[in-house]
Amino acid sequence: MRPHRFLAALVAPLALMTGTALAQAPAAPADAAGQAVAVLTAARIHTQDRATPVATAIAWNEDGRLVAVGKAAELRRRFPKARHIDAGTATVVPGLIDAHAHLMGLGQALMLADLSGARSIEEVVERLRAFARTAPADAWIQGWGWDQNRWPGQAFPTTAELDAAFPDRPVWLSRIDGHAGWANSAALRAAEALPGARKLDGQWQPEGGRIVRDGARASGVLVDEAMGLVQRAVPAPTEALREEALRRALAAAVANGLTGVHDMGVSRENLALMRRFADEGRLPLRIDAYADGDSGALADLCEHGLYRHDGGRLQMTGVKLFMDGALGSRGAALLADYSDDPGNRGLLVTDPAAFGAAVIRARDCGVQVATHAIGDRGNRIVLDTYEYALKGRGARPDHRWRVEHAQVLASEDIPRFAQLRLVASMQPTHATSDMPWAEERLGAERLEGAYAWREFLDLGVPLALGSDFPVESVDPRLGLFAAVNRTDREGHPPGGWLPEQKLTAGQALRGFTFGAAYAAHDEAEVGRLAPGLRADFVVLDRDPLAVPPAELDSLKVQATWVDGEPVYSAD
Repeated sequence: MRPHRFLAALVAPLALMTGTALAQAPAAPADAAGQAVAVLTAARIHTQDRATPVATAIAWNEDGRLVAVGKAAELRRRFPKARHIDAGTATVVPGLIDAHAHLMGLGQALMLADLSGARSIEEVVERLRAFARTAPADAWIQGWGWDQNRWPGQAFPTTAELDAAFPDRPVWLSRIDGHAGWANSAALRAAEALPGARKLDGQWQPEGGRIVRDGARASGVLVDEAMGLVQRAVPAPTEALREEALRRALAAAVANGLTGVHDMGVSRENLALMRRFADEGRLPLRIDAYADGDSGALADLCEHGLYRHDGGRLQMTGVKLFMDGALGSRGAALLADYSDDPGNRGLLVTDPAAFGAAVIRARDCGVQVATHAIGDRGNRIVLDTYEYALKGRGARPDHRWRVEHAQVLASEDIPRFAQLRLVASMQPTHATSDMPWAEERLGAERLEGAYAWREFLDLGVPLALGSDFPVESVDPRLGLFAAVNRTDREGHPPGGWLPEQKLTAGQALRGFTFGAAYAAHDEAEVGRLAPGLRADFVVLDRDPLAVPPAELDSLKVQATWVDGEPVYSAD
């Protein structure tokens, strides 16, 4: 998703995600005095720590760090004066971490017209009419989540459908992936009226984007960098609205069991807002913020050093770059034409030379690099650039550079992730959302290197799992379900789509806990339940490693705890 558009020795790191004897950083030493202020007991606690994989009790100190993990009776005897919390028959897992998401995008989406899941243009317009009745009369009508792949014919929409309902009021709607926008004529006129703006009709195209046209006339859909032509005309949200957006997003995240989020593409301004929340004690979870490209936030990191808030819940130590667009809007950069759109090979939203310069700049500043790459050409350019940069003198052995999405790759490029010691940051629900039409876009042969989670694991590549919310749901249980079943929630297709790429429930849970923590160099703090680490955990009504795979999406989050304090309770 484009948030700014939407409102190793080789063996050690490669052993991280394979089998049961998993390499991992040693646990920090327990509190010297062995004091605990609280002991929580549960029917089962999956720790993700090889020293004690399963326990029935954990204890933590007043700093919110674990001091003991073991059996309930033992910890009760050891800490008789501690507060005792009994989770009964529930199962406890380490706090779930979404390795790729957009908090401000989620919060803004929660305040716009929700078009996700709409099955037709008519349904979109109906939802917009309902939303408009509650919006200020002079405000733009904004929405998100439309997906033409769900509609009859699967064609991009035009201004005409929106003009019929809103002839004079500007309408701007973000596609579900954040890589395309749909405007009515009033919105296009507002864009063309900006100082220095060009007419959108004609034959010209912006660098890294595409204005979809009918002949010479702009049709109303703008892809990737072209979205900015209209986005500049949309009134900027007030500071109060931005604050409310962040508040809503944080509340939604912890209610779904998230104790951490890797926020991909955070501007200098949004980091300042998050810092204010952290200063005021209003961050209920941990945010690993990644700077929004080669911009002000990266410049700050290079000038002042990596940022870490004293409270331990906010840091910016990486940068999120872009290479190509998205598959659903045919903007992912491919090595050959789209199977359903001859002549189209997608878009490079960043010039490769500029991308290379940004990677080198981040490397020399000690900033971790994460890059959005979806198509096989986009991924290859990223791999080639990483390989060149990592041979330079400023490269660090334990760099853990990331490829975000790593969605479609030429089969010969997948082993390069292991060779270059990269992290594959992937989103299971992308596969189950895209499976109805992915073969039409790519053809059967290219699917061999698509959404290949298991292949990465089999090669020993660290796998960090996320959602890309609000492109997908903020609920990580849906990610667990998709990773294990590779079906929709109704069980289609039977046996799963490309079933050889399924993960086990244990592998999927690890991707949302230790795998995500490792991807951000956080494994000595979170991702496991072990002495010395943070007391971040989730209480579930059932055991995700024991329930039938078809029930993973229906697990109930009973409580979410961060630093040994409840930040959400279903009660």
